[in-house]
Amino acid sequence: MKITMNDENIVSIAQLKSFLKEVVQTVSFTINNIGNKNKQEMYDWVDTVITRFRYFSVKKKEKRIVFDYIKKITGKSKSQISRLIKQKKEQRKIKLSAKEKNTFGVRYNTSDIARLIETDNAHGRLSGPATKKILLREYEIFSKLEYERISHISVPHIYNLRKKRQYTSSILFISKTQTVNRNIGERRKPEPEDKPGYLRVDSVHQGDKNLEKGVYYINMVDEITQWEIIGCVEGISEQFLEPLLLELLERFPFVILNFHSDNGSEYINYVVAKLLKKLLIEQTKSMARRSTNNALVEGKNGAIIRKHMGYSYIQKKEAKDINQFFRDYMDDYLNFHRPCGFATDYADDKGKIKKKYETYLTPYEKLISLTNYKQYLKLDVSAVSIEILSKKQSDNKSAQKMQDAKLKLFKNFTV
Repeated sequence: MKITMNDENIVSIAQLKSFLKEVVQTVSFTINNIGNKNKQEMYDWVDTVITRFRYFSVKKKEKRIVFDYIKKITGKSKSQISRLIKQKKEQRKIKLSAKEKNTFGVRYNTSDIARLIETDNAHGRLSGPATKKILLREYEIFSKLEYERISHISVPHIYNLRKKRQYTSSILFISKTQTVNRNIGERRKPEPEDKPGYLRVDSVHQGDKNLEKGVYYINMVDEITQWEIIGCVEGISEQFLEPLLLELLERFPFVILNFHSDNGSEYINYVVAKLLKKLLIEQTKSMARRSTNNALVEGKNGAIIRKHMGYSYIQKKEAKDINQFFRDYMDDYLNFHRPCGFATDYADDKGKIKKKYETYLTPYEKLISLTNYKQYLKLDVSAVSIEILSKKQSDNKSAQKMQDAKLKLFKNFTV
């Protein structure tokens, strides 16, 4: 709601004093000084007040009343008001300086910064492009009107706002498995050809304590859509791993065609090979001396698992509850509400192929952007059902629910 205040009837210091005492204590004022035009209008008002109450000829006590009145209405600091009064005295007119005329006005106010803080606290401060995508989705897809202005923010401006005092004062802030030499799985890089269902798989160990092993995470990421499913298990022996792998594969909405891992013994064994063969899933493994073969999932290990679960030892008995947390909260958050960067290859001036990250989509958005994507869905999954899931809650709501559930989960851990 916009209210226009006309103070022309206030003509004496006594009236000003009464106004400050009786009205301003219960009413807050904000002058819109976004943009040079509005700022000059504010300067004109200050100029008029100084003249009307003969600021330069009244006593010191009365000057303080006029000063406080200007400060309260404009919201400016003492030093800023003192500068304006000085300019009025020396130049007889308060006007924009040459520097102010040649700079862009401030576009985002404290309310917008609060929306950025809310988003970053919920998602754990993602990259600028991913954050920009979420802010846009909050307004355009989930109809959060308070995000209208900041939904148009540029990525560099996001990083600038993160340096503001309001932001900084409110923001919250792998063991390797042994390689085995077995004739299981073909040693090559998969070629999905823009089809989902080609998984990159890796394990993450949650530390040791007094020679006692902590829990293990199994991370599966689809190469094309970056759809990510994570599970937790007490150990990576066959008795624990086989049922979890089956569960994780079932949690994907599309048909799985390929299972690609490094050469760790937890995956390169006859039990896993038999399971994948039964499910008609091709098994491949990383090539020798090719450290980037499984880079996608290894990057997710740090950006997702380590970021949310940390590095400290967690007892094996917590594996069941952690896995439930991933299934109930992380599946939804990661795949419907957390934008990922999708690279575009380009050749530089020397002909070297490089990657550029300009497109940010959630895994769900990437999935439905594929030509005739419905053909890849499992028989018991419909396009309507996953669309409903994608719109069930906003990005920030999903992130906050996940964070709350994670906090509750950690509080229940046995130290």
